[in-house]
Amino acid sequence: MAMEFAEKAKEAFLDDEFDVAIDLYSKAIDLDPNCAAFFADRAQANIKIDNFTEAVVDANKAIELEPTLAKAYLRKGTACMKLEEYRTAKTALEKGATVAPNKPKFKKMIDECDLRIAEEEKDLVPPTLPSSSTTPLATAPDVPPVPSPAAPAKPMFRHEFYQKPEEMVVTIFAKGIPKQNVTVEFGEQILSVVIQVAGEEDYHLQPRLFGKIIPEKCRYEVLATKVEIRLAKAEIITWASLEYGKGQAILPKPNVSSAVSQRPVYPSSKPGKDWDKLEAEVKKQEKDEKLDGDAAMNKFFSDIYQSADEDMRRAMNKSFAESNGTVLSTNWKEVGTKKVESTPPDGMELKKWEY
Repeated sequence: MAMEFAEKAKEAFLDDEFDVAIDLYSKAIDLDPNCAAFFADRAQANIKIDNFTEAVVDANKAIELEPTLAKAYLRKGTACMKLEEYRTAKTALEKGATVAPNKPKFKKMIDECDLRIAEEEKDLVPPTLPSSSTTPLATAPDVPPVPSPAAPAKPMFRHEFYQKPEEMVVTIFAKGIPKQNVTVEFGEQILSVVIQVAGEEDYHLQPRLFGKIIPEKCRYEVLATKVEIRLAKAEIITWASLEYGKGQAILPKPNVSSAVSQRPVYPSSKPGKDWDKLEAEVKKQEKDEKLDGDAAMNKFFSDIYQSADEDMRRAMNKSFAESNGTVLSTNWKEVGTKKVESTPPDGMELKKWEY
């Protein structure tokens, strides 16, 4: 039965009915999820309608199922090149060339990747420090945005993100998901998350990222109430959003104080500014900055958590999770020996969330 769907999918593909082909390949995969060729062929159909991130996911699955399937590497290389992920594409194509050394297309595409990588390196210009205190904005690369897959109207799980100078942390609030049901893959500027849920369609989060990352330094962890993903940034800049093309990157503030403080001081020198003192004042102002709404609340709880000991953190995590976010306790002796019941605010009624 699966082969019948696959044959019909091939006919639809030849008739340029790529959406129909994708749907038929999906049905074939549902019946035979271990057939690598189905994933590789669906990747090709996705490429035809510019679903490049989905094509990468399908190609990766095909490679996982059958590491010697040459066309899977070809599909991944093609999709990554369309996404301008030339280093990732080159790695996939080089592996494919070792599997099928007699196919000249691999060498041709590898040469093209080398050319594109050289152009990227040539265009890279190191940022110069601003002469004034105003922080300049780094404009995003002048390339048209690649269309991303349409998000489902009703996402199965909610996700949020926050960032540090060197990493972006993405949290998917998926409760009670087994670790083996979560697949996370990293590209130069791609994040792919697939969560398998029994009796329902798989959850997908596959954005093209705002900036480039270092895949080998990225990691993720499946916890009881969430999946936490840490993306190592290739550049220390502030991302305006998680996804590509939304806003402008902000360069980090130059640390002029350390350079100035190392200058020699001579007896005849005029009194200069105390840069260490100025820096301390700036940090104090940032610490005392008045935030509103959710930002203020998040900072308040973050400060408590950072200054807490291990027992207090355990108490906070346990009480928050078991009470569905209605109780936050720092007393481990009180909450460690019993289940924390949900306590809604006055005037509100607790209702069970139906997925």
